[in-house]
Amino acid sequence: MRRKQRRNEEKMSYPNIDFLYLNEEDMIKAGVLDAAGCIETMRDTMSLFGKKDFLLGGPKADEHGLQMNFPQKSDIEGFPLDDGPDRRFMAMPAYLGGRFHVAGQKYYGSNSHNSALGLPRSILMVTLSDVDTGAPMAIMSANLLSAMRTGAMPAMAAEYLANKDSKVLSLIGPGVINKCALMCYMEVLPDIKKIKIRGSSSASATAHAMKKFIEEKYPHITDIEICDSLEAACRDADVISEAMSVTKEKMEEFKLEWFKKGATVFSMGSFLYRKYDDFLNTTMVVDNYGMYKKYLSNFIARGPVDELGNKREWVIMGIHFVHLVESGKTGRENVLDLCDLVNKTRQGRKNHDEIVMCSIGGMPIEDLSWGYDCYQKALNKGIGVKLKLWDKPYMK
Repeated sequence: MRRKQRRNEEKMSYPNIDFLYLNEEDMIKAGVLDAAGCIETMRDTMSLFGKKDFLLGGPKADEHGLQMNFPQKSDIEGFPLDDGPDRRFMAMPAYLGGRFHVAGQKYYGSNSHNSALGLPRSILMVTLSDVDTGAPMAIMSANLLSAMRTGAMPAMAAEYLANKDSKVLSLIGPGVINKCALMCYMEVLPDIKKIKIRGSSSASATAHAMKKFIEEKYPHITDIEICDSLEAACRDADVISEAMSVTKEKMEEFKLEWFKKGATVFSMGSFLYRKYDDFLNTTMVVDNYGMYKKYLSNFIARGPVDELGNKREWVIMGIHFVHLVESGKTGRENVLDLCDLVNKTRQGRKNHDEIVMCSIGGMPIEDLSWGYDCYQKALNKGIGVKLKLWDKPYMK
C-alpha cells in the first residue's frame, strides 16, 4: 500500500507557474489610460465595496496599508534618515471579489527628492495573485495605473454629485493625478467650457504644462486660466478638483464662501480647512468612512504636534466629516457613502444649489480592479513578457 502511494506521488506533476510582467509601455498598450473604461471599473469596484465583497489588510481587514517611515535620527552609522517630506515605503494588500476575484497589493517607495533625479515622487508596482494558491498572476508598472484609478473615482462620483450643466472646472494641483482626473472628467462632464488651474504660483511649471496638455488634448477648450490664488481658482467654478500632496508646506486654506451655490468639490489630497462646522452646511460624501475614522483616531493618539514640534493639521477632507459625527454635531447618516449612491440605496445630489464636498482617499481594491482589467486586455492582445517562477518547486 505504501509502495503504491509512493509511486503515485512520483507520478504527480506540479504545474508550471508563469506570471506576466507588464512595464509602463505595456500598460499603455493594455489600455491603462482608457478613461471611460477606468470609470466603469471604479463603478464596479465601489459597488462591491458597498456589498462588503472585499478585504483590506490588518487584523480587522480595514487597513489602508502598512507604511514604513524613516527616523529623524539614528545611532547606527549609515542608517537611512527622513531627510524630507514623503520619504516612505508602503505596502497595500487587498482582495476584491465579484467578477475580479483577485488578491494582490500595491507597493511603492516615495521620496520628494526624486524630482531632482528626474524621477516621479513615488515609484509604484502592483502584483496580482491567485486567491486560492497565492501564485503570482502579474507584476505590473503602476504609476499610471494608480493615477488613473485615482482620477477616475471623482469623475465617476461626479455622475451622481455634480450638476449636469457644469461648465467651469477648476484643477487645484496640476500634477499627474489631476491630469488623469481631467481625462476622466471630460468623459462625464461634456459641457465643460472653461478650465481653471492653480499650481504653487502663477509661474508654476506644472501649471503651464497642464495648460499645454489641455490645449493639445482638448482644443475645443479655449478658455484656460492659470490662477494666482486659491480663491481665484475656486470662485465661480462648478467642479473643483483638488489633488495636492498631503505633505505640501505652506498650504493655502480653503474657505466655504469661495464656493458658488451648486459647486461640487472633490478632494484627493490636502484640503486644509479649519472651520470644521462649515461642512454642516454642505452635503458630505466619502469613499470609505472607516478609513477616515481610523485616520482621526491615529491623529488624536499622536497629538497635534509632530516629533519636530511643528503643528500638525487635518488636511484630509474626510477626517473633518468624521470629527463632526464623533463630536455629536451631526449624525453618521448625514455623511453619504459613495458606494450607496452607486448601488442606488441613497440619493446623491438633491437639488441644484447645494454645495457637495466629496473626499476620495483611495483604496488598494481600486488598484487591483483596474490592474486586473488591464491584465486581461494584455492577455487577450499578447502584451507583456511571461516569466517563469518554476517548472516545479525545488522544495515542497
